[in-house]
Amino acid sequence: MSIFSSLELFFIFSLIAGQILQILSLNIGINYGQIANNLPSPSQVSELLQSLSINKVKLYDADPNVLSAFANSNIEFIIGIGNENVANMIDSSQAKAWIQQNVQSFLPQTKITCITVGNEILSGKDTSLMSNLVPAMQSLHGALVSLGLDQQVNITTAHSLAILGNSYPPSSGSFLQNLAQYIQPLLDFHSKTNSPFLINVYPYFAYKASPDTVSMEYVLFQSNQGVTDPNTNLNYDNMLYAQLDSVYSAIKAMGYNDINVRVSETGWPSKGDPDEAGATVENAALYNGNLLKRLEMNQGTPLMPNTPLSIYVFALFNEDLKPGPTSERNYGLFYPNNTPVYNIDLQGSGISGFSGFSPSSTSFIVTGSSSKQVSFCGENKLSQLCIKPNLGLPFDASVLIDQNKELQVSRPLVHGVLCSKSLENEWV
Repeated sequence: MSIFSSLELFFIFSLIAGQILQILSLNIGINYGQIANNLPSPSQVSELLQSLSINKVKLYDADPNVLSAFANSNIEFIIGIGNENVANMIDSSQAKAWIQQNVQSFLPQTKITCITVGNEILSGKDTSLMSNLVPAMQSLHGALVSLGLDQQVNITTAHSLAILGNSYPPSSGSFLQNLAQYIQPLLDFHSKTNSPFLINVYPYFAYKASPDTVSMEYVLFQSNQGVTDPNTNLNYDNMLYAQLDSVYSAIKAMGYNDINVRVSETGWPSKGDPDEAGATVENAALYNGNLLKRLEMNQGTPLMPNTPLSIYVFALFNEDLKPGPTSERNYGLFYPNNTPVYNIDLQGSGISGFSGFSPSSTSFIVTGSSSKQVSFCGENKLSQLCIKPNLGLPFDASVLIDQNKELQVSRPLVHGVLCSKSLENEWV
């Protein structure tokens, strides 16, 4: 017989995962892709993300079922217009109709703050689509202005790092010369509308392409000598920051200093084909776990130290219908049954702090980021478990309650105290 009911399992898992990500919610978002046939319903996803205290979500479309399910959740949404629909948006009446149907009708209950017009258009081969991009963005922005929504919703588009012609050293970053005719008006649009420049950045791709020459420690935010930019003498201890500063330098080279760069996608696959070096559960956990640590520190890049990172992790779920190599279907933090693919530990270099929990588990870990009192009833009953950090530091203790009703502290309470606990004396 199962020790916990499904509802109790969800509560316990929410507690586990929620404490891990709660303090990071201001700086991190999640990409919610849906190229799959086995995902939970949007209402279940809404419950999951709210339990995790994630308050930023990026969609690749404007799925009305998702937007309705997240009403009154206070989660900020980036929604998307597919590449196939970009040309239609040049027509002002169609742009306005799209905004009315997919944005205005959901406001203010669903918090839509940004619209991406296409995805990675400038790294493709469709020059007609490239030419249509900025006119479509301008038309959509005009529609927002006419509807009085331009102060709460902005217009942008997401790019692949392949639009760079040079990325090393970071201070010499530049765009491909043949894209200048498209990027110049795009940057002018961003500058005038104060909208962000979105970039999809994957250090994994660099490692996969050259595993013998690219340092694993450098791409996984682990201890390493780093790379020093000879022009600025700035030292980079990870590839993501170097890549971001290459983008900032490329934008500056085009004459703009007032455009904010945000990471619209980054992640690491937990599984890959035999020729996909580095695509493992362990590396995925290290990449995303160490990235979250950096975000917790509210860091900027060496070139932009006073601009905290803004990052959307790719992706929420493994998506089983995505084409391409095996890695494409294994970027998710979660399986479709809402259980984590791997563990993330924000306290140490290991991966034990984010407990991989499944319905068959007979034990669980509670991790506290603030004074927290928990009460729930089940066949193994725990009441009034409270973990209180003394120094305001997160993740001070992990407490394990096993099937024998034994409560153990799995890490020393260096910064926290277990202020009260009681276990029922019998199964209920």
